[in-house]
Amino acid sequence: MTTVRRDTYTPETLLSVAVRVFNERGYDGTSMEHLSKAAGISKSSIYHHVTGKEELLRRAVSRALDGLFAILDEPGAVRGRAVERVEYVTRRTVEVLMGELPYVTLLLRVRGNTATERWAMERRREFDHRVADLLGAAAADGDLRSDVDIRLATRLLFGMINSLVEWYRPHPDQTDRDQLAETVARLAFDGLRKAG
Repeated sequence: MTTVRRDTYTPETLLSVAVRVFNERGYDGTSMEHLSKAAGISKSSIYHHVTGKEELLRRAVSRALDGLFAILDEPGAVRGRAVERVEYVTRRTVEVLMGELPYVTLLLRVRGNTATERWAMERRREFDHRVADLLGAAAADGDLRSDVDIRLATRLLFGMINSLVEWYRPHPDQTDRDQLAETVARLAFDGLRKAG
């Protein structure tokens, strides 16, 4: 008789399974039973790693948020003219979204039903405000069109970037990522830049 060997789960691999299930079923529609079945381990084994599904959610959205906020501290985001910095942040946001696709997808789908979801939504708004401030600085520098409302431009920019989670599927080669990040930046900033 052959015994089926179960994989040994680490917090990281368990998190990956949880994110997949949360994205498939929705956070509210996912039970610990769903998670244990998807992972092929008992519920008590999950509790060995985490206190519950909300901790998994917090770890997952933190991973996405940490990736996004790290961009704002990179040299390309803090040096140079504001318009160059916001273009850099736009490209890098697309790259992080593609690199952390399941985690960012989950972040964008939280609805505020739990303390963790409300915290994640507040952090997302903070990130959005920081990018909006960069756009505002670029407009104040005279590098963006004056006939475009910055708040509206910010919403449209994030709408375009965030829509990637609905249709983007990774390809093995990096050029796909680079090309997509460049295309998003060009579409946004060719329309936003003041004609020289």
